[in-house]
Amino acid sequence: MSVVFEKPKALADVTTHYCPGCTHGIIHRLVAEAIDELGVEGRTVGIASVGCSVMSYNYFNCDMIQSPHGRAPAVATGVKRTRPDCIVFTYQGDGDLAAIGTAETVHSATRGENITVIFVNNAIYGMTGGQMAPTSLPGQVTQTTPYGRDVHYAGYPVRVCEMLSTLDGVEYCERVTVDSVKNVMKAKKAIKKAFQNQIEGKGFSLVEVVSTCPTNWGLTPVDALGWLRENMLPYYPLGVYKDRSAQKEEK
Repeated sequence: MSVVFEKPKALADVTTHYCPGCTHGIIHRLVAEAIDELGVEGRTVGIASVGCSVMSYNYFNCDMIQSPHGRAPAVATGVKRTRPDCIVFTYQGDGDLAAIGTAETVHSATRGENITVIFVNNAIYGMTGGQMAPTSLPGQVTQTTPYGRDVHYAGYPVRVCEMLSTLDGVEYCERVTVDSVKNVMKAKKAIKKAFQNQIEGKGFSLVEVVSTCPTNWGLTPVDALGWLRENMLPYYPLGVYKDRSAQKEEK
């Protein structure tokens, strides 16, 4: 009997710590599938961030490094420059990448570092109890905005793909989600492309995955997916925000 579905070899056979309904598990699998299909597991180095994915070093069967809060792109830069033969990726949440790690993200992108960044955007600080994040929506209720995010005091959410797409050093930037089978397949294609770009030496690639946090949103997993579709996707539209190689081919 032929095997039609199995656990990716790059994904460790362990139970994760994520809450029920959290989409980190789906994204982990897609990253592992990309590593498997590209045949780079033996030379891949993942950089774990601080946040809900802080223990992702336990979940991938490749070399992993735990970075300080927000510094994953800087650590990835160091690894890639000293070991250009390695395939280097960061796995970061919105608090890590778009708050304390904003400078590291922007400057590694504008330098065109040949790394792959997987950015999980669930619009809230998950690990530390549900505070407002840089990506929390206007009016969104969090532990630190009990009456909703007031943009007059807290400013507007950071749209990472839109921001990074303006930088000349960025090769590829796409926003996806994993709320349905169709979108999971699109997300896998984007993640694999981001890794392929690195293999081909094209430069900085980022895939933003709009995700759920049922626990800190105070919703069931099913209702959280509905909230994502109704509230997050209108503010964070899916799509390719920059693909430098495709733009060159069109010209």
